[in-house]
Amino acid sequence: MLDSKNIATTYSPKEFEERIYKTWEEKKYFTPVVDKRKKPYTIVMPPPNITGKLHLGHALDNTLQDMLIRFKRMQGYCTLWLPGEDHASIATEVKVENELLKQGLKKKEMGREVFLEKVWEWTDEYRERIRTQLKKMGCSADFTREAFTMDENLNKAVRHVFIKLYNEGLIYQGNRITNWCPKCETALSDAEIEYMEQEGSFWHIKYPVKDSNEYLEIATTRPETLLGDTAVAVNANDERYKHLIGKTLILPLVGREIPVIADDYVDLEFGTGAVKITPAHDPNDYEVGKRHNLPEIRVMDDKGTINELGGKYVGLDRYEARKLMVKELDEQGLLVKVKPHVHNVGTHDRCGTVIEPIISKQWYVKMESLAKPAVEVVKEKKTKFIPERFEKVYFNWMENIQDWCISRQLWWGHRIPVWYCKDCGEIIVIEETPASCTKCSSNNLKQEEDVLDTWFSSALWPFSTLGWPEKTDDLQYFYPTSTLVTGYDIIFFWVARMIFSGIHNMDETPFENVLIHGIIRDSEGKKMSKSLGNGVDPLDVIDNYGADALRFMLVTGNAPGNDIRFFPERVEAARNFANKIWNASRFVMMNLDREIMDKYKDCKEYSLADRYILSRMNTLVKEVTENIEKFELGIALQKIYDFMWTEFCDWYIELVKPVLYGSEEKQKGVVYNVLYRVLTTGLQLLHPVMPFITEEIYTHFATEYESITISKWPEYEEILLDEKAESDMSFVIEAIKSLRNVRAEMNVPPSRKAKVMAFISGDARAAFTAGAAYVEKLASASEVVFLNSKNEVPENVVSVVVQGGELFMPLLDLVDKEKELERLNKEKNKLQGEIDRVEKKVNNPNFVNKAPKEVVDAEKAKGDKYREMLEAVLSRIASLG
Repeated sequence: MLDSKNIATTYSPKEFEERIYKTWEEKKYFTPVVDKRKKPYTIVMPPPNITGKLHLGHALDNTLQDMLIRFKRMQGYCTLWLPGEDHASIATEVKVENELLKQGLKKKEMGREVFLEKVWEWTDEYRERIRTQLKKMGCSADFTREAFTMDENLNKAVRHVFIKLYNEGLIYQGNRITNWCPKCETALSDAEIEYMEQEGSFWHIKYPVKDSNEYLEIATTRPETLLGDTAVAVNANDERYKHLIGKTLILPLVGREIPVIADDYVDLEFGTGAVKITPAHDPNDYEVGKRHNLPEIRVMDDKGTINELGGKYVGLDRYEARKLMVKELDEQGLLVKVKPHVHNVGTHDRCGTVIEPIISKQWYVKMESLAKPAVEVVKEKKTKFIPERFEKVYFNWMENIQDWCISRQLWWGHRIPVWYCKDCGEIIVIEETPASCTKCSSNNLKQEEDVLDTWFSSALWPFSTLGWPEKTDDLQYFYPTSTLVTGYDIIFFWVARMIFSGIHNMDETPFENVLIHGIIRDSEGKKMSKSLGNGVDPLDVIDNYGADALRFMLVTGNAPGNDIRFFPERVEAARNFANKIWNASRFVMMNLDREIMDKYKDCKEYSLADRYILSRMNTLVKEVTENIEKFELGIALQKIYDFMWTEFCDWYIELVKPVLYGSEEKQKGVVYNVLYRVLTTGLQLLHPVMPFITEEIYTHFATEYESITISKWPEYEEILLDEKAESDMSFVIEAIKSLRNVRAEMNVPPSRKAKVMAFISGDARAAFTAGAAYVEKLASASEVVFLNSKNEVPENVVSVVVQGGELFMPLLDLVDKEKELERLNKEKNKLQGEIDRVEKKVNNPNFVNKAPKEVVDAEKAKGDKYREMLEAVLSRIASLG
């Protein structure tokens, strides 16, 4: 016997998952040593933000990565899965600030240094939480190489890149229209804006023409920005307004004079055909203003409050100012009308605040020259998107990319390595703090207050985590990485930036493949979120069902790029599958004898069932390997599931039980070895998805490797392919299923045996002959006999049509004649009663004339069905009589 005594009788993942993970770590299975004899396979984990615990989306993301890493590790690659976390500049700062406010502490009163101490305390706590969660999920990542975007070596890489880009003329500082969050008081990039449909209004306002009774009517969704208007634009081809071009308008409520200008930006068909131009508060107006040398008047401060340039409205919140201004416009007869208008409003994706485009001084990266080679590597398939359709998303972003605003008015993050000389105004860009001004030698220096956009450091993740800019062994061996696994929602946030950063700094694209997955939705298809109350904590799922069940559920039915829905029933089904594997494995362990196995290890006297299951296993190995290589992970898992549950557990184990319980030693020895091989192979194929249960069983069962984690991935063997055995056994299985179905329909208990007579010809007869013993065992047959002619078929039989002929069972073998006649007569009387009821109803003129036609037709159809059923019952009674 094998080690069946020490394995639990019931599947209880809590009993072994934590213990197994500790063993893996102690054995350093996940910590690769650079080995140039092996081919490297590298994945860098998309670093989760330290803003809270991981959700189901992280569980999906990491399960897919772990499946690939474990697969490649077993294939013999030198695998590195490098984990880490992102400091998430703005999101973390907001979280910590809100927590401190609960304690009555205000960020600005604390000061930068004290506040950052609190953020580091938060960081240490949440990094540990994330680390613990990843381990509970079974992630085989190398935590000895764990990285954090604020680590000193990563900070060094960030400074190095900033200075490199600055010296190349690709980073510049300038006053430009910026997406601004009044709540967080920071600039945002275009990628941080989420557009939400909101109900608003179009306010139609009169702008009087100076020294005239005429006026121009404009329509705006943001009347408060009127305070910063410096022109009204019309289209030069608009006959309505040609005579006003060059004239002067009196800006309502303000009294300032502004010109009427002509610009092709104005659409003749949209709105009134006249557009107010506010260069300091609208990106399109900003461009118009540049073309016409218009002044830029910023009328709001960083909090979205009207500033001193807003006249009497100074100090009012933007929306308070709007209400008052609209009221006053109406009172002055300048408000023409207000039209309801549903439009997309840009909001900050972190806090939900409506953004305010404003002129501000920020740091930018010039993107045109960086984007071009990043587009080319994807077009040339040096980096491939799976599925390919997401290339369109990537190209659309990269080919229309704007300069990247990289400065943020925050404290938490990589502080920009720029110093200003207060005496001579020199700007010093250098990695380390300068001792003095490089121009005038003054010591009166001040560092830039702003930090860099979070994505600036994340863009360097594939190589900064490997030691760059130092030329480390890890960097030279593991870069470029192999596969990036991520969601479609951050293709432009992160994937695009990593690609152009990798090319620019490493002269190589950072990864070969980008596997895109969808998001997890609830059972109704809604996006999961805390605010909706439909979020699911993966640790709760693990606590109730085990990590393997969670992982299995996340991969089942998963297709690249497609969203998946979370159903608790699917987790239960996954747990049931784990339970099935556990019980089948225990059964095999309890029935194997290592001594007999070894004695007949090389014996190849296989039965039909043996040849069938070995061939099916071999085909499975080939197909699953190909599926995983093509990133068809859901398809691969479904094939493993079908094989293990149905072909191995439900059929092969049942087919060989007579041998296991028999006395023929050689047959036992052959079956023992087949059982052992097929089960261990199945466990190995399943291991990348369900690492814990497969390890627990394997370590009690197998001896070739100390852990399934480092076992060799099964390989296809041509010699095991036996298409005839597969065909023959499939025929036998279908015949058994058909016989079982007939017995079930007749409520025949398995204990009641029935003779099976087979009238079959050709290859089917040979197959049925070879499988006759299996039919006797699994179809409750007392014996199997072959007929040479239909004339040999006796009366009173039940027939089953199969490929190549028919099977027959004597009716009296299946049922007790007297009891069956009693049952059939009861059924006859019941059906006759239903027929009488229907006939009475459909022959009643009142019913036929008053009831709807479809009701009458339905009753007639019932009568036909009952008569048909009665005919079948009478036929059975006659045959028994």
